[in-house]
Amino acid sequence: MRSTRTKPVLRFPEFKEDWKECKLSDFLTRYSETNKDEEFSLDEILSLSSHYGIVSRKELLEETYSNVNHLSYKKTRLNDLVYGKSISASYPYGLFKVNDYKDGLLSTLYYTFKVKENVFPKFIDCYFSHLNRANNFLRKYVLVGDRYITADADYLLSGKIYLPSQKDEQKKISDSLIQIDKRIAQLKEKKENLELYKKGITQKLFSQKLRFKDENGKDFPEWEIKKLKDVFSRKSIKNKGSLIKNVLTNSATRGIISQGDYFDKDIANQNNLEGYYIVEVDDFVYNPRISVSAPVGPLKRNHLVKGVMSPLYTVLKPKSGNLCFYEHYFQTSFWFKYMRGIANYGVRHDRMNITNEDFEKLPLPYPHIKEQEKIASFLNEISKQIALVNEQLEETRNFKKALLSKLFC
Repeated sequence: MRSTRTKPVLRFPEFKEDWKECKLSDFLTRYSETNKDEEFSLDEILSLSSHYGIVSRKELLEETYSNVNHLSYKKTRLNDLVYGKSISASYPYGLFKVNDYKDGLLSTLYYTFKVKENVFPKFIDCYFSHLNRANNFLRKYVLVGDRYITADADYLLSGKIYLPSQKDEQKKISDSLIQIDKRIAQLKEKKENLELYKKGITQKLFSQKLRFKDENGKDFPEWEIKKLKDVFSRKSIKNKGSLIKNVLTNSATRGIISQGDYFDKDIANQNNLEGYYIVEVDDFVYNPRISVSAPVGPLKRNHLVKGVMSPLYTVLKPKSGNLCFYEHYFQTSFWFKYMRGIANYGVRHDRMNITNEDFEKLPLPYPHIKEQEKIASFLNEISKQIALVNEQLEETRNFKKALLSKLFC
């Protein structure tokens, strides 16, 4: 149901007037000038991304345009409002974004609107940044196909929203959200830089290009190479009587997590878990399913709870060595070559088919235990910094989400 509030829940105190219901046509006009005059080149074709807004299509998709008739493409100018008719998970009815990038061209899949002087363009962008608000508005005015949306520009312009009558209030709301966006961008960059640093330093540590000294400033002994079966023992203890109900799964990106959390429901039959393997905290679990994030399948440490996992997984109990050292090692690609060499993909191209005997021969580095501890401690500290920045990032995103729901009618 469309909101009928004439004042937002959260408001700057200097503004008192009710917001007014307006048609989009009261502050937008359709703009559909083609590029027949060749004002813009192929390299100036733009695209609309749900994550980044208006961006260079060439940079976004790394495409070339030798076969594109860019003369038929539509022009867009800075501060135009663009409606994209592509379907995505977050925006199943398309999305609105203000062009805050540059003048350029858009394909005919987009509608471009000029924003009139009575409305601050970024305010409209912020208004439709709230997923529920955007989707609830658009679902009434478009038809959704398999890949694209059928929409009539004039029908879209007949839609109504509430706006502050004072442009100063529009600008103040927009400016406050822009500052939050800048903070989010800073935190994202900080997180990405820390992750790159960790990836680089991890590579140097496990390739032994960078070595720690012992407490006396002397070199540690040369690293040994041991087989996986010397460092871990394979476990296959079954859940007799289905007494343990915590069903876990091994995600390439999220590690060991509850199956219910991962799939939003329990996939396993809670009354028939007897064949599942028991997994203790600090056990390591190998999932043979391959993906872009885990080209030979993820091998993760269980930090969560005691639970059970499908017998398709291999459960490993540590026998020696530092747990954190091997947790970091299995996040690298150093063990991939051996796994690919012993795998038989068979008919399942999405799964590594490896015998237990071959898997247990996986060669693992085994530095002096004190060096393992130093490496693990160093990488743990970087991981803590990444986790802290990520927590700040999520808090800021949630803060913005709350503001988007309360600063508008």
